[in-house]
Amino acid sequence: MIQSNMAPSGMAVTPHHLASETALSVLRHGGDAIEAMVAAAATIAVTYPHMNGIGGDGFWLIVPPEGEPVAIDASGAAGSLASMEFYANETHIPHRGPRAALTVPGTISGWQEALLISQELGGGQLPLSRLLADAIRYAADGIPVTQSQAIATQGKYHELANVPGFAQTFLSRGEVPVAGSRFCQPRLAQTLTRLTTEGLDSFYRGPLASQMAQELEELGIPVTLQDLAAHRARRRLPLHLTHPQGDVYNLAPPTQGLVSLAILGITAGMDMAQANEVQTIHRIVEATKKAFALRDQYITDPRHVTRPVQSLLDPENLENMAAEIDDNQAAPWGTGKGPGDTVWMGVIDNNGLAVSFIQSIYHEFGSGVVLPQSGVLWQNRGAAFSLDPQHILALSPGKQPFHTLNPAAVRLADGRVMVYGSMGGDGQPQTQAALFTRYVLQGVPLQQAVSAPRWLLGRTWGQSSDSLKLENRFSPQTFESLRAMGHEVEALDDFSEAVGHAGAIVRHTNGMLEGAYDPRSNGSAAGF
Repeated sequence: MIQSNMAPSGMAVTPHHLASETALSVLRHGGDAIEAMVAAAATIAVTYPHMNGIGGDGFWLIVPPEGEPVAIDASGAAGSLASMEFYANETHIPHRGPRAALTVPGTISGWQEALLISQELGGGQLPLSRLLADAIRYAADGIPVTQSQAIATQGKYHELANVPGFAQTFLSRGEVPVAGSRFCQPRLAQTLTRLTTEGLDSFYRGPLASQMAQELEELGIPVTLQDLAAHRARRRLPLHLTHPQGDVYNLAPPTQGLVSLAILGITAGMDMAQANEVQTIHRIVEATKKAFALRDQYITDPRHVTRPVQSLLDPENLENMAAEIDDNQAAPWGTGKGPGDTVWMGVIDNNGLAVSFIQSIYHEFGSGVVLPQSGVLWQNRGAAFSLDPQHILALSPGKQPFHTLNPAAVRLADGRVMVYGSMGGDGQPQTQAALFTRYVLQGVPLQQAVSAPRWLLGRTWGQSSDSLKLENRFSPQTFESLRAMGHEVEALDDFSEAVGHAGAIVRHTNGMLEGAYDPRSNGSAAGF
């Protein structure tokens, strides 16, 4: 059994060990948790390219030692040319290719805004060249292809092989790269180097933006130089759940942070501390169905939300939903939002500054389009839009798409602070609920809470059905009991990426830091 790591001065958890080591190096050299996260975000954009990249979006939840948490929405809007007319001959927005690459990537703007917050908090001592050094080296000199990347490339080969720029970047002489082979991204290395000399703002309002805009136009992508220039990350007030165990925080629209908090709020009065395995899964799954219904009714671009989302977390509303759950019978279930490729990462530094962070390109390899000069892989987050003009997620230029991304944090009543999260579309809030319930309510050790078998209602990375899926390490009795309750149950591999790459860091009341990473990933918990 993997044991959690403990350290006194700093801790980073990521789904790729090189990103963890990058963050740790920054912490060792006096950087704060925000600087360490920017560095880790750059590294993992290089080392886990099927999961995230600088052509995607990001969301930050920053929890200072004192004062209120701060959220950063670093997600981009649909391009000014991405109109209903642009897709007039489509029944839906394509998931791959230039017509899928319809939103501005917000990731770099999130790094920029986070570093500004770092300076406001008294950090910001390390130059950008230091923070991006590892990423530049790994892009230029190469990194070993992970099994995860090789499997994703194989699985999506026929879908992506003919997408502009994909084969040149991600295939080896037209073939799927073998796990362990060297993978270099020289054009991306040049772009990251340019950011250290021109500044992060160059991605939107500088020479790099001008170059990318020309590339976008040549590829027929409906994002313009003016769209890049108009983009900025936004600081937002996090959503907040007052839970019997403490204050839980997550992201506001356009993310589904509401879902993660609502699940915990609905189950708060169900005596989860004493629940057995079957009860734990059943109650969380039934709460998930309720929370997804809220999401699908209300969550969209913040400018188009019809009700204050924080009000949906009012105790009376949550109690009413909890009362509708049958503890012995599964409720009917429709469909989820589907897959999402993402990385969650956490860092806490010696001063107690904590960061919960997610970076994503949506589906594995995003749109699949790699810009020919800058080497930027463009996300396909805009595929979440609808071409039905009456739909809550109807496409319009300048509108933010729906996001599954939602990094979490909790200030526990006993003084501990935890940052936690996972990749995995519909699975993110479910995994968060599993971690919180096991660790906070049921007293399961942190690493065991992450490693233990998990479940997924709906679809996520690599899945196509909306059943309740359980890792095969659950007992046959658990499968049988859930089926008897009316759940449509399927089995996954023992350690399946379908249930996400989770992680968590806890700052204990004596200042010690404990980190747990997911054995389903290539990650680590690195501390000093």
